[in-house]
Amino acid sequence: MNVNRKVLTLDEFTIQQLRNFPHATGELSNLLRDIGLAAKRVNVEVNKAGLVDILGDAGTINVQGEDVKKLDIFANNQFVGVLRHGISCAGIASEELDDVVVFDDEVSNNSKYVCLFDPLDGSGNIDVNISIGTIFCVYRRISEKGGPCTKEDFLQAGINQVAAGYIIYGSSTMMVYATRRGVNGFTLDPSIGEFTLSHTDIKCPENGKIYSVNHGNFFQYNDNVKKYIDGCQKKNKTNGGPYTQRYIGSMVADVHRNLLKGGIFMYPTTTDKPNGKLRLLYECNPFAFIVEVAGGKATNGKERILDIKPTELHQRSAFFVGSKNMMEELENACHEN
Repeated sequence: MNVNRKVLTLDEFTIQQLRNFPHATGELSNLLRDIGLAAKRVNVEVNKAGLVDILGDAGTINVQGEDVKKLDIFANNQFVGVLRHGISCAGIASEELDDVVVFDDEVSNNSKYVCLFDPLDGSGNIDVNISIGTIFCVYRRISEKGGPCTKEDFLQAGINQVAAGYIIYGSSTMMVYATRRGVNGFTLDPSIGEFTLSHTDIKCPENGKIYSVNHGNFFQYNDNVKKYIDGCQKKNKTNGGPYTQRYIGSMVADVHRNLLKGGIFMYPTTTDKPNGKLRLLYECNPFAFIVEVAGGKATNGKERILDIKPTELHQRSAFFVGSKNMMEELENACHEN
């Protein structure tokens, strides 16, 4: 079999990037490769979830008050285990865990990064075979190296992220990650068991034709959001509408599609959830970073997501993210009296 050497694996790509920065330590590259390893392990189980006893509810409730799926637990354990046994992570925070996990050993205490993740976003779709995903972000710790990381390392504004990404387990499995240098996507090649570079320097189109929102909550949204959604459904010269409504109910799948094709994803506050539903640290910040690096925008309806200084590990937020021009239309609507 002939191997196409023009196609770079995730490992080869990160090593190539290191060569452009001779003073880099390689810790971030190691961390991204560790995340890729955990994702491959999760992918194997996702693809056979219906054949083994990890499908369905685990019978417990997580810190968010949501039913925990068996595959949620498996995915969480994989990411925690791989990062704990690596050499580039001082500690982690997970949507599935009450508090941060500090890797208090000599190697980890000298690591300069912490990682936050939602191990399996959209897990409510597992039982019906719809795309689900993993979301992650990486911060440089602000506590002193040589000792254990602290909770403050995790409670940083999103603008401080050094990398963020997601893995989507769908018709193919993709890992997309962003650093300040750009956004790149890697598709898992099952024949060699490696993520290979498939989408270079991803840019989010400035305009799109897709809006993603849960219409079932329409009458719980505030008037400005309802007005914007009404505008998405009408043909007019301002936005070139009407737009096409696409909502999967799996955030990774919805935002991934809009990132590549152009569009806007909305999860506003509701009368039932006045603070929003999505987690700021595990969901909003990573996607805001990725989409902004790709040229898009992200807001909570009042301020830029990446500027928010979190006060709680599991803080929730409204979230709007997508193509630059569509987001500006939304912001104008949200600021109307």
